[in-house]
Amino acid sequence: MLFLIILILSFICGFFLPWWVASVVAFLVAFFIGKTSLPSFWSGFSAIFIVWAALALLKTLPNDNILAGRVVQLFPLPHNWIWLLLVTAVVGGLVGGMAALSGVLIKKIFRS
Repeated sequence: MLFLIILILSFICGFFLPWWVASVVAFLVAFFIGKTSLPSFWSGFSAIFIVWAALALLKTLPNDNILAGRVVQLFPLPHNWIWLLLVTAVVGGLVGGMAALSGVLIKKIFRS
């Protein structure tokens, strides 16, 4: 349930709002719905991972990966745009996971 709510809200917000809104969404959803730390972290990580990968694909596929191909040349990665997509999704997943974990832990502080 936590995973789906974070996924849907982050995907919708990803079209209209800045990138950091995904962390706010993960934090708030985990604060109000999350119960334990580890499942909340993995729900936030996997939901934002999928959202950022999907949004990056939606933005790079229409232009034949030209910009992603040029950006990947700046980093010490194999010269393939898929690696850039994977790194982007992992960074987003870590942001979402840490935000969801923070939401649950702050909820536990207020409860005690």
